[in-house]
Amino acid sequence: MNPFTYLAVLAVALFSVNARESDPKVQVYSRLPGLFEKANTLICHVSNFHPPDITITLLEDGKEMPGSIQTDLAFEQTWQFHLTRTVGFTPVEGRQYACEVRHMKKPARTFSWGHTDMYLGLGDRVVGCSTNGWIPLLVPPSKC
Repeated sequence: MNPFTYLAVLAVALFSVNARESDPKVQVYSRLPGLFEKANTLICHVSNFHPPDITITLLEDGKEMPGSIQTDLAFEQTWQFHLTRTVGFTPVEGRQYACEVRHMKKPARTFSWGHTDMYLGLGDRVVGCSTNGWIPLLVPPSKC
């Protein structure tokens, strides 16, 4: 067996031992506190998944948001991968924002960036409660 073939077989064997299929952890949040009619960035961070066969789509009212960008695929020592997709947006009251994640051949799952009717006391409505918990920490999770 030539050295290249030996190394390729060894790499596949080690990869198979260390890598286990795992479902992604998804976090949907915004760069700034979510205020209606204020420019912001919608962020969908997907981590702890394997294998790296994944599609991330940012949605507004169920339609793909144009102009989104995605980081390069990265991984940890445990062969768990992570990616982030972002897009600039201005939240509009009544519209729904979400991140759709399809891992391997499994059905896509949708994670919402929601809103709350709580106010900061300045007349600005705060948005940002999601199905994954509260990401800008302006209002405790119990209030979402």
